[in-house]
Amino acid sequence: MASLAPTPTSDYRGRLAPSPTGYLHVGHARTFWTAWQRARDAGGALLMRMEDLDPERSKPAYAEAAYDDLRWLGIRWQEGPDKGGPCAPYVQSRRRSVYLAAWRVLLKRGFLFPCRCSRKDLASALAAPHERATRQGPGAASGGKLDIEDDEPIYPGTCRRLEGFAPESPGLRAYQNETPEGFNWRFRVPDGEVVEFVDRNLGPQRFVAGEDFGDFVVWRRDGVPSYQLACVADDWAMGITEVVRGADLLKSTARQILLNHALGYPNPAWFHCRLVVDHNGRRLAKRYDALSLRSLRQQGLTPMNILSAQLPEEG
Repeated sequence: MASLAPTPTSDYRGRLAPSPTGYLHVGHARTFWTAWQRARDAGGALLMRMEDLDPERSKPAYAEAAYDDLRWLGIRWQEGPDKGGPCAPYVQSRRRSVYLAAWRVLLKRGFLFPCRCSRKDLASALAAPHERATRQGPGAASGGKLDIEDDEPIYPGTCRRLEGFAPESPGLRAYQNETPEGFNWRFRVPDGEVVEFVDRNLGPQRFVAGEDFGDFVVWRRDGVPSYQLACVADDWAMGITEVVRGADLLKSTARQILLNHALGYPNPAWFHCRLVVDHNGRRLAKRYDALSLRSLRQQGLTPMNILSAQLPEEG
């Protein structure tokens, strides 16, 4: 099996970014395999970044299992928590200073506002079924359409115009502290702005800020940065030139393009893999263990079985 060159021969930099909140499943395997292939074929570098920002669900055992499962598949990387590298640390829970710096820039430039809404205040929105959007584009799902599951209900705008944080008076006037604790900090999306990009796998994508997604959280009141902010800050700091991930994150890409613009970061290229579903047509999730790599390995399946979709029927 061909592997990554010890010394990259191009400027390509990709990443593997597992979250240690459960065991990896078949969908993860195929996405990470694609990321490895693209880095290898480009003669570039591939790094491992452990995205362990969820303090309640992230477990060291899941992180170790991810390393083991990916190596079992034949995937290798040149930088990471186990190897070190010029962009260390490669574990998000140890990169708080990077995210704070990005948060301060966004706050100073007037892109953020503090949200005082409690869970109870937002209960009606959070309890609603996930919004589903249909996008047209080459290479989309059957019938030319790709069904995208949103990961955050559209915020109703309750705290958008708090004194000192309205668009006409951005900045630090109402908030002088150096840390974001105590509020959910949201990014004020430019209502009506069209966010377009060409995905290297699924073709042209188009989202409208304020319609397809609303003001989104970049820092939680418990002191944890959001996936959106951490991902953008890390991809820039680590010099990532192409992001390979699942198609369920297409809408997150639109949000991250807005963050990159606000922070002055260049956008990487995007490659979103089609989602893997089980025999009942359900999107795979870590809470369903039947198709986890751990379980399939125990059943005697090989990496080739998993990567070629030769999977057992569920009972």
